[in-house]
Amino acid sequence: MELDITTETFEQEVLERSHELPVVVDFWAAWCAPCRMLGPVLESEAAARDGEFVLAKLDVDANPDIAGMYDIRGIPAVKAFRNGAVVAEFVGAQPPANVAKFLDDLIAPSAAETFLEELRASGELPDVVAAFDAGNHEHALNLLLDEIQEGDQAHRDRIRELMVAFFGHLGPEHPLTAHYRKRLAAALY
Repeated sequence: MELDITTETFEQEVLERSHELPVVVDFWAAWCAPCRMLGPVLESEAAARDGEFVLAKLDVDANPDIAGMYDIRGIPAVKAFRNGAVVAEFVGAQPPANVAKFLDDLIAPSAAETFLEELRASGELPDVVAAFDAGNHEHALNLLLDEIQEGDQAHRDRIRELMVAFFGHLGPEHPLTAHYRKRLAAALY
């Protein structure tokens, strides 16, 4: 699926939709030759992964507010959104193999999703799993912080890895990531 988005539709079509499905935004302009090279590559790779993410295109000349908000300094610029935040990005025209890898990495189960599957299978930390499944990430992270105080070093290391995986899943710009990275560091050191 491909969408042309504007400043007016950005919040709903990118930020809100990214809570359901990853959204890849191609920041471009009509005068940009590298943009005209990258666009068909993104469209072809999106078609090959039909329904696994949304491809959105934003004309930076027509929507300078959004371009400024995301500090777009060169185009083409591609940003992948998940849970309302940028989780991956690149700038410049890329060969098809690089674009394919970028998209495959985006739609592959994240380290957090893999951890959650392991926890479901083992029955470990059911309250944490339930909180994440309910979308209550803050509660789940609080439970993990409580859990990190328990057990031996191997247990503490596993909880740290799990929290770091969730930070990656939420994205580096997510407010919970910044807040809980600090709290994790304080709990460990």
